[in-house]
Order: sequence, then structure tokens, then C-alpha cells
Amino acid sequence: MSIDLAEVAAKQAIKYFLISYTDLFGSQRAKLVPASAIAGMQKNGAGFAGFATWLDMTPADPDLFARPDPEGLVVLPWKPEVAWLPADLWMDGKPVAQGPRNLLKAQIARAAEQGIQMKTGVECEFFLISPDGSAIADPADTQAKPCYDQQALMRRYDVITEICSGMETLGWGPYQNDHEDANGQFEMNWHYDDALVTADRQSFFKYMVKSVAEKHGLRATFMPKPFADLTGNGCHMHVSLWRDALNLCESDEQPADISALGRYFIGGVIHSAQALAAICNPTVNSYKRINAPRTMSGATWSPNSISWTGNNRTHMIRVPEADRFELRLPDGAANPYLMAAAVLAAGLDGLAHARDPGPKLSINMYTEGHRAPNVGKLPLNLLDALRALEASEVLGEALGAFIPSYLKLKHAEWNDYARHLTRWERDTTLDC
Repeated sequence: MSIDLAEVAAKQAIKYFLISYTDLFGSQRAKLVPASAIAGMQKNGAGFAGFATWLDMTPADPDLFARPDPEGLVVLPWKPEVAWLPADLWMDGKPVAQGPRNLLKAQIARAAEQGIQMKTGVECEFFLISPDGSAIADPADTQAKPCYDQQALMRRYDVITEICSGMETLGWGPYQNDHEDANGQFEMNWHYDDALVTADRQSFFKYMVKSVAEKHGLRATFMPKPFADLTGNGCHMHVSLWRDALNLCESDEQPADISALGRYFIGGVIHSAQALAAICNPTVNSYKRINAPRTMSGATWSPNSISWTGNNRTHMIRVPEADRFELRLPDGAANPYLMAAAVLAAGLDGLAHARDPGPKLSINMYTEGHRAPNVGKLPLNLLDALRALEASEVLGEALGAFIPSYLKLKHAEWNDYARHLTRWERDTTLDC
């Protein structure tokens, strides 16, 4: 039985609905709809001009309609008279192929045909900074190794606990919050779920963190590398594969290691890793994180090579336990829907072709990576990543019309960056 949003509004005293979608650049777009009008919006969707957001459209295109998904409804914990609704994009009576949420749902359907469900959990890192973005918000947060710093964590008790309490109210199952490896940086964890549920929650989480920070006179950023000398914002993604209540990553034959099916899925991710970077690391700034020199704390905690391991955080893929793997590639700018869709597409290709991920490495990739044979390197910049995505037959076939649209907009972004004159260029070239 479908959920009647008008009835929900009456029962829960909701006055307004935010009908929200995420565009190709990860920006969240919304219309604020009064409860009195939600019945019509639930049927037809809220109208947008697609060209006005980061979608591959023109002013001549018809109206874009965001149809809300009632299953994803979230009542704002800090403003309970408002409810947030993730939406699917439609145009001319058809789903928009480049719509990120539509794309993830299509990959989920492909997996379901094989009796496979991908569940994910994400580790969202963010900085609390000054409103003008020039510095971290806590001037007393100065330790060289600030990770898990109790004092710095508790100085932000009001912000962190308001967000965590909100997740508890929403039933997400939050279980820990910590100060991360950079000064001013935090991470908050909640329970894993179906890939679409997690993507919706990740989208809302970013909105909630920013909103609560603003409420407290601060600013939150998920920018991959906002400060050159500090560890960047990752978004590590934990992946497990299921069939009903059975975790397919676990194996009775090798209980201490991930199953053969899990290895093939990892093999698919490794096979497409360079192309995945264009989606998991979608900004110019992203490559200041995954190709960074050592930070003030002593390590970047980011991969720069295409390798996998057991419980070792210097590799792109870590298998901390036999029930899942952790992809350490994505950063805070990654679009929650595109990231999950691309990883699932790559993994399904790994299953289809029984792709061998190669030997599991146990070395410290930061200090001994140059000795590892046949280990590929991640792209050095966004342009290299875009070219890898353009050349990827795997993602090109699986993600279809999304690929040319994404590449078109991202190449334009790169060209805009390339036209920008930096202070570094002047400092190093004026006297040439």
C-alpha cells in the first residue's frame, strides 16, 4: 500500500515538504511545498528547469519533474514541521536517464535480477570551520595528532550530539562519533542498509550537518581537501552483498576470508578503479587528497594506488572482516547516488567475468608501494580520471546515457579550472 503524504502531514503536523533531488555535481536542489499542495506533487512531481541545475539540459528542454519517494520521508529533527523527501527525476513521462537516483535504482534492479542486494555503509568526514571558510572553527584544536582528541570532541558536544540525536530519532542506528585525523575534522557513523537507503540518508546527513552547524554559528564542509596541511575528507564506503538474510561475502569454506563471490566483486572494482575515480573523486580538489604528501599528522589516510588488502588502511580496498570490504577511494564531494551506482556496476562486471583482483597485499603502501609489482596508480588529476571514464567500456555500457552527460559537464568544469591563473604560477614563472 502506497503512503499518502497528505495523510502523513495531517497525522504528524507537517506544514511543509522539501522535495529534493541531487544533480550530477552532488548539489541538492529542492522546492518547499505546503502540505495543502502535497497531494498533487505526489502524483505529478514538483516542476524544475533542468538547465538551471547541474544536469545536461538546455533552456529548450521540457519541464523536469521531481517525483517524491514517500518511503524516503525524513522529518527534520531540528524543524519537525518540515519533512524532506528524496525524489526521482522525470521528463516527458519517462525517468531521466542521467538522474543520479534513477541511475542507482537501475543498477539495483540489475543486481536483483541475479538475486543480489548490495548493502552499504558510509563514513562521512567533515570539517567544522569559520563562517567565511578561512580556518577551522576551534582555535584550540592544535594537536599534531588530533585524531580521537577527547577535549576537541567535547568542545563541539552541542553540535555533534544534536546531529547524533537526530539520527537516533530517525531510526538510523548511529553508534559512534569521533574527532578525526585533522584539526577541526569529525566523523559520525550510523548502521549500514540497502544501497538506496544509505544514499538517501547520506544526502540528508550532509544537509543536516550543514544546517545544524549554521544553527550554532559555524559552517560545515565536506570538501575533499580544504586545508593543504591537514588530512582531507574521505567518504569510505563499506560494501556487502546479500541474498535475503544471507551475507554472500561470508564463506563457510574460508571463514577467515571474503568469499569467492566477494573477491570477484572486488576484482570488478579494481578493474574499473581509474574510471571510478572520476565519480568517487569528482572535483579538481579531490586529487589534492588522494595524491597528497604527508600531512601534519604523518599520513594522508588516502589511497594513491589500486590495491587491496586485509586489515591495512594504506590500500584502496581493505577487508577488515570477512563479511564486507571497505572502499577507501571516495571523498566528501562524491555524489551519494552516483558513487553507489558506479561501484555496483563495476562489481557486477566483476561477477559476470569472474575478475581476479590479484594477490592480497600486506605491505605498507605509503612506504613500500613502489616495490609492489603490477599495481596500478590512481589518476593524478580530474582530467586523467575523466579520460579513464571515457575509455571505460564497463561503466559506459552499464551507466549508458549518464556517461556522456557527466563527461560533458565535468570537462567544462576542468576547462574552467585550467583557465584560472594561480598564485603559484606567478610565484614560480614571473622571472622565467
